[in-house]
Amino acid sequence: MVWDLADPFIIDLSVAAEDIDGLGHANNAVYVTWLERCAWRHSQQLGLDLSEYRRLDRAMAVVRHEIDYLASAYEHDALQLATWIVDWDRRLKMTRRFQLRRPADGVTLLRAQTTFVCIELSTGRPRRMPESFISGYGAAIQPIPNPGGAQ
Repeated sequence: MVWDLADPFIIDLSVAAEDIDGLGHANNAVYVTWLERCAWRHSQQLGLDLSEYRRLDRAMAVVRHEIDYLASAYEHDALQLATWIVDWDRRLKMTRRFQLRRPADGVTLLRAQTTFVCIELSTGRPRRMPESFISGYGAAIQPIPNPGGAQ
């Protein structure tokens, strides 16, 4: 499987009957659910699960989704969704990229980018990332290659 970037975190998905809309393909809202699932599983793998968020009174909250729907998914399709953390400021913001592929034909169905902001759970206000976020998420940063080779 060819991915847009190296070393993706990948989850396997299967399109269920309840994912299908009146047009006969997976509803666009389902894709957003899959993005969230993939981001959470990656965070959990990095040691930053919901219990850790609560303990620290911090969370990474979505402030923006940018989604390019490139092809449709259909009932019973087996899919793979990859994510990478591609940017962050080590204070408040973090950006993930996603790529959804159907291994059976190699088609990329979706590319997305999500921007998160660190918030204090008790107030909902933006707050600096705690050290455990910096070390946990920082270990997963995947720099985006510069096509021109210039730095």
